[in-house]
Amino acid sequence: MMHVIIGGGAAGITAAREIRGWQPDAQIVMICADEQVHSRCMLHKYLSHERTAEELDFTEEGFFDKNRIVQIHDRVVSVDTEKKEVSLASERQIAYDRLLIATGADSVIPPVGDLRKAENVFGLRHLSDAQKIDRMAETSDEILIIGAGLVGLDAAYGLLERGKKVTVVEMAPRILPVQLDEHGAKAYQELFEKAGVTFRLGCRAQNAACGADNRIHSVELDSGETIACDMIIVAAGVRPSSGFLENSGIKSERGIEVTSRMETNVKDVYAAGDVTGLSGIWPNAMKQGKMAARNMCGIKPGPGVDTEYTDTFAAKNTINFFGLETLCLGALQPEEGDEVLVEEDMHIYRRAILREGKVRGILLQGDISNSGIWQYIIKNEIDVSGKGKNLFRLTFADYFGTGERGKYVWTF
Repeated sequence: MMHVIIGGGAAGITAAREIRGWQPDAQIVMICADEQVHSRCMLHKYLSHERTAEELDFTEEGFFDKNRIVQIHDRVVSVDTEKKEVSLASERQIAYDRLLIATGADSVIPPVGDLRKAENVFGLRHLSDAQKIDRMAETSDEILIIGAGLVGLDAAYGLLERGKKVTVVEMAPRILPVQLDEHGAKAYQELFEKAGVTFRLGCRAQNAACGADNRIHSVELDSGETIACDMIIVAAGVRPSSGFLENSGIKSERGIEVTSRMETNVKDVYAAGDVTGLSGIWPNAMKQGKMAARNMCGIKPGPGVDTEYTDTFAAKNTINFFGLETLCLGALQPEEGDEVLVEEDMHIYRRAILREGKVRGILLQGDISNSGIWQYIIKNEIDVSGKGKNLFRLTFADYFGTGERGKYVWTF
C-alpha cells in the first residue's frame, strides 16, 4: 500500500505516525514545499532569534528514518485522481493508493495598491516566510504590520525583540478582535504600547505604491494618514492552500469538503488540517490527521478506536504576551440573546458566555490554572443555570463529588 501525504504540518506528521503504527509494511511518502518540519506557532521565536530553524522542528530526532517515511522537498502542481498521481514542480509524478492532503493555509495579501507585487511585502505562515522576513529585517528599521490578530501580534512581538519600530494597522476598533472582548484586548494593547508599538485601529490600508526599487516605502490609510515603512507584514487572513487541486474533481470552496471520516468526494483521497477549513488550532489538526490515517488504513471503529472526527469544540486559543496569559475556549464572541457574566479584580479577568443555561465560551486572563473544568463543562454541555457568578468557582469536585460520580462522562 502506497500512502502519499502532501504537507508536513501537524495534520500530516500525525497522520504519518498513525499510518506507520497500523501498517508496519506500508510505503509512506511525504511531500513538503518547505525544507524542514516546523511549528508555525513558533515562527515569531525565529523572528526574534530566540530559536533557530532547526529548533522549530516538533518531531523527535530521526522521526523520518525511524518510521521509514520518504521525504520529498518539492511543490505539488496538480493531482490526477483518475490516474492516482501527484505531479510535482520538478515534473516528477508520484503514484498513490491513498492520498492525504494536509497542505494547511496561505496568507492572503489584499489587492491594495502594489502590495501583491512589492518585494518587501510578506505573509507569515511558513518557515520560508519567516526566513524572508528575517533577512530583510537586517536592513529594515520601520515595520508596518497589517492585521492585529494573533499572527500580526506574534510578528510584532518577535521584531520588538530586535529593536524594530513597529506600527500595527487593524480595521477593527481593537486588537485581537476575534479572540478577545474590549477589556481583554485593552490589557494587551497597553503592554504592546509600553514596549513601543504604535497602533492604528479602526482603519485600513487604502493605497501603497512601489518605488523605483520595487519596494513600498509608505502606506496611505483610509483615515488620511500615511505610514512610513521599510517592510510590510500582512496578517489579515488566510485561505486554504488548495490551488493545485484545480481540475482534480476534489470539491473545495472555503476548504476541501470532507466527511467525518476525513474523506473527500473522491475515492481514496482524504484531507485534514487547515486546508479543510474546519479548525485552525493545532490539537484539532492532529486529531483530523489521526482520523484520516485510520481510515486510509481501513481501520474499523471499536473500543478505544475512533475513526470519525466529531469534535465541534473548535475554538481554543492560548495567548501569552509579556507574561500575561489568556485562555479562550468555545465561542469567542456572544450572539444576540446570550448572557454574559464577568468577574475581575486587579489580577484576573473572567468572562463566560451562556446560552440556554449552558456555557458556550469562557475567557480567562491573568490566571488560566483552572482551565480543565471549563473544557469539560463546555464540551459536555453541562447545564449551569442559576449559578450566577458562583459559576467561576466551579471545580471538578462539583461534578465528581459524593452522589455525582458517573453522572457525567469525561471525554477528553
